[in-house]
Amino acid sequence: MKTGTFTLQRSMVALAGLAIAATVSTSAFAGKTLDAIKQRDQLVCGVNTGLAGFGSADSQGKWTGLDVDMCRAVAAAVLGSADKVRYVPLSAPQRFTALQSGEIDILSRNTTFTLTRDGSLGLHQTVVTFYDGQGFMTTAKSGLKSAKQLKNATVCVQSGTTTEKNLTDFSRANNLNIKPVVFEKLDATNAAYFAGRCKAYTTDASGLASIRSKEAKDPKEHVILPELISKEPLGPLVRRGDDEWFAMVKWVIYGLIEAEENSVTSANVEKQKTESTDPVVQRLLGKTEDTGKLVGLDRDWMVRAIAATGNYGEIFERNVGEKTPLALKRGVNALWTKGGLQYAIPVR
Repeated sequence: MKTGTFTLQRSMVALAGLAIAATVSTSAFAGKTLDAIKQRDQLVCGVNTGLAGFGSADSQGKWTGLDVDMCRAVAAAVLGSADKVRYVPLSAPQRFTALQSGEIDILSRNTTFTLTRDGSLGLHQTVVTFYDGQGFMTTAKSGLKSAKQLKNATVCVQSGTTTEKNLTDFSRANNLNIKPVVFEKLDATNAAYFAGRCKAYTTDASGLASIRSKEAKDPKEHVILPELISKEPLGPLVRRGDDEWFAMVKWVIYGLIEAEENSVTSANVEKQKTESTDPVVQRLLGKTEDTGKLVGLDRDWMVRAIAATGNYGEIFERNVGEKTPLALKRGVNALWTKGGLQYAIPVR
């Protein structure tokens, strides 16, 4: 009797477990965000108001940049076309509210991942697309060689950013008595620095390189000091509460990194799909396994994304690499196999 009772109880537990699993599986693929995107046939992407190399529009209104390409890749995977994106330029103080309120579907705007942002804003951090650090820019004629020479100096900084707090911490830790000159908008911060209102300018080092290349009359007249005073891992964010959408965005980006790891490019992706005998490549491109169905997409999701934007390395070199005005080296953004930090969670 006891044995029969135990067997019955065990069976009931197993059935309950299956019911829970079915419920979880169903809810994971009932994303409101994706429904809205498909209904309007357009991805709404929050970007910078204008940061060369990451997110900026030309005179014809065409958006380009590393952050922009992340949205284009997601749109290609989800909607079938990288052109089905509407870009919403946002200042630093505006960006989180725009995502929280549903004004945008994804925030891809040089935004640092931190515990506070992950734990208190109702947002999910996805994948680090650019490893950065906060630096300082000053005029070459100032003669400064180190940020620790900025004692009692005025420093231009944008409000609503991790940069502002990092500057205060750095000043206090080194007894520098730095005087922040704070602006809400990037354009105002840029204008103040180049007008000579501040002795130095602080933001992410990549941002300083972008600002120098785009805004300075002569970029050679401005130097970026060698210290990095913080870790600034940048990447897209989405709203919490929609597991399907979070998974889609995350895995598209991992797929772009894995494509570079396996030498799959925008130029050869179609040929690789049909001719490659590498099991990793075959799986990534949907030849042997339908990984797309695991995240609510079709079999060719990564083929479209890679064809539209290229792999992570192509995106980096095209937008911010050594042959662009920013002239950034891969550095820590190189693949893990080449001494960097970029490492894709396996698409399998």
